[in-house]
Amino acid sequence: MSYTQTVPSDQVYNPPSLGEGQGVGLPPILQIGDILISSDLLTEEFCCDLEVCKGACCIEGDAGAPVTIDEIMEIENRLDDVWRDLSASAQSVIDRQGVAYTDQEGDLVTSIVGGKDCVFTCYGDIDAGGKPIHNCCLCALERAANSQLSIVNSQFTKPISCALYPIREKTFSDGTTALNYHQWDICRCGRELGRRLHLPVYRFLERPLRRRFGDDWYDELCAVADELHRQGYL
Repeated sequence: MSYTQTVPSDQVYNPPSLGEGQGVGLPPILQIGDILISSDLLTEEFCCDLEVCKGACCIEGDAGAPVTIDEIMEIENRLDDVWRDLSASAQSVIDRQGVAYTDQEGDLVTSIVGGKDCVFTCYGDIDAGGKPIHNCCLCALERAANSQLSIVNSQFTKPISCALYPIREKTFSDGTTALNYHQWDICRCGRELGRRLHLPVYRFLERPLRRRFGDDWYDELCAVADELHRQGYL
């Protein structure tokens, strides 16, 4: 679904205003605190299946990952840590245009190689619950942050837009923030695994949601989901 800048009042769920058993279905947009969210964050199920996709979301698409000015500064501070993990093509792109650029929609995004690959893409083997996944697409920034080479006391690992995916964040001109669930064909395996595990999108992305919006907001989101479940909406 897509958000409109002005949301009709009858299309927004505000927890205190909806009585038990009211309505025949869950509205498409919910309001948690001051954040609008697509209701399918609660109703849809998802879990990344790296054994199948091997991190394809980092190397597909036609633009880089959205980043903020603060994140660009953090990334620039990490370049020495990740430089040797980057391909020669990625190093050339960064030398030429920096770690980020403005895309066709006017958004700041990470630089890309060959029109699609994030410059911070690297490859390696990972252990997924005792099961090795070979030649998986990894984030050099995240790998450096999780190693002993990372900057001490820095909480930055990778752009929050990457950590939140398949949730996408949109900020409108009036300052309203909305969260949408993006369903990409290459993530079909993640939807299938999520359904097998019965894992809602918002539960799968608990850590990045807490990182971005705080513990209080996420706890409120869970309380709303629990109440909707009790009322028979979920």
